[in-house]
Amino acid sequence: MGIQNSDPDRTPGLGPVGGVPPGETPAGEGSTGSETGPRDVQTKGWAKGPVIILGILVVLCAMFFIAYAVIVAM
Repeated sequence: MGIQNSDPDRTPGLGPVGGVPPGETPAGEGSTGSETGPRDVQTKGWAKGPVIILGILVVLCAMFFIAYAVIVAM
């Protein structure tokens, strides 16, 4: 079995100038998108615990630098 050259007049799916007409080739991507299933319930914002902990850390750091500035100024 050798490689056979296709005759453009007998090859199905070819247009009159050798191109492929619309609808003869498959779509470039799937017809189902990524948003086809049920959506996950998303919560807004952060939980209260991490916000409180971050707030305490910020206040402690601010107090440290204020105390350091007061001690150095003496």
